[in-house]
Amino acid sequence: MLPDYIVVDLEMTGLNPKTDRILEIGAVKVLGKQVTEVFSRLVCPGRKLDEAIVALTGITDELAAEGDCLDDAAGAFLEFAGELPWVGHNVIFDYQFIRQWEINHRIKRRCYAVDTLKIARKCLEGLEHKSLDYLCGYYHIERKGRHRALEDAKATQLLYEILERGFLEKEPGLFAAKELQYKAKRQSPATSRQIEYLNGLLKRYQVKPPIPLAQMSRSDASRFTDRIIREYGKPSP
Repeated sequence: MLPDYIVVDLEMTGLNPKTDRILEIGAVKVLGKQVTEVFSRLVCPGRKLDEAIVALTGITDELAAEGDCLDDAAGAFLEFAGELPWVGHNVIFDYQFIRQWEINHRIKRRCYAVDTLKIARKCLEGLEHKSLDYLCGYYHIERKGRHRALEDAKATQLLYEILERGFLEKEPGLFAAKELQYKAKRQSPATSRQIEYLNGLLKRYQVKPPIPLAQMSRSDASRFTDRIIREYGKPSP
């Protein structure tokens, strides 16, 4: 049983922590089994959002542009979280994005968590689906909005309480916080040479970058360069 914890939910621009960006961070702090504080930050991803993401979250490009930079938002979130264990629905997915940012900034930290999705898969085998949306409907958990980070974190906190009451005694191991593992390489910023070469390609072919060149990692710049050359050909010397 966790008397103290935070419930975490993130919205992202896509599914890959190496190439996609955090769009929103929401969290609920629980101390002594009582909600004491919430955290909510919109993050400017520095890129145009896919229509599917806008439709899913309701976050538009204009709204996202008003968000904080990731360094400010992630730093504030980690200060909010402190050393508390996390609770989340498929929590490893959210953790990967935070951990990638930590790796990029050479931050060493261990994180322990309980996953409500794993609990549901073990204890609610008879249910057709185990998604947060489905379980909110099953347990009549109301949300003001779907796929917004804070609202989903609040819903997950209520779901965790319900699962804890129903299954803690039977499956105590599922409710013990375990260390999350995600291994990734540090993403170094694009080199001045890469940016200079890309600038030349952009001017030559009148192409707009998916994110500002200053925000690209070396791998981002390499992938974008390869994409331009595939589409337009390599410029002659």
